[in-house]
Amino acid sequence: MSAKSVGVLTIGQSPRTDVTPSIESILGKRVSIVESGGLDSLTNETVQSVTPDESDTTYISRMRDGKSVKIGKSKLLPLLQAELSALEETVDIVLMLCTGDFPTLRANKPIVYPDKVLNHTVSALLPSGSLGLIIPLEEQRETLISKWQQEELKIFTEVASPYEESDIAGAARALQKQGADLIVLDCMGYNEQHKSEAVKGSGLPVLLPRTLVSRVIAEYIAE
Repeated sequence: MSAKSVGVLTIGQSPRTDVTPSIESILGKRVSIVESGGLDSLTNETVQSVTPDESDTTYISRMRDGKSVKIGKSKLLPLLQAELSALEETVDIVLMLCTGDFPTLRANKPIVYPDKVLNHTVSALLPSGSLGLIIPLEEQRETLISKWQQEELKIFTEVASPYEESDIAGAARALQKQGADLIVLDCMGYNEQHKSEAVKGSGLPVLLPRTLVSRVIAEYIAE
């Protein structure tokens, strides 16, 4: 059996030492992980060049020094495409480390978008009912409600950042009280501890994107 390589592309800076251990624990030691980041070419002084405009879609990610950064999608896309084009030359498959949608990106290798995996998984588990979203930023609320909107699904949202001290359990409890049947932690920054807090706070099933998509990749590359 030949060893497989997985590219992990963050919209912030690599390496994502807060995320890749979770991925490695699922993929196993025989799989090599190669990391790249949309903001790898920027410094703390030049990162202001991707600050979102008022009309732009806002994302949040992590810098190499551990600080969080808000990113405007339109400014990110050309940087992300350049990193993706270089990364896919060295790996078998790419994992996008963001739950946002990136329909304009072009890749020659298979690329796994967590938002697509999440959307189809939720559709399978909850064809009708109430979906609770825990999201990082208040300014993302309307965009994410629109992204998740389905005819038979009610959407509720609460804000609790994975990158700062925040009340994940309280957000999950609020979603349960609003009537949610299932909770999605809608950002790759949320970790296993955040999921545990959300489950304890709500008593509901909770989907964690980083582990869900890692299991999909593990199935894809298994021999």
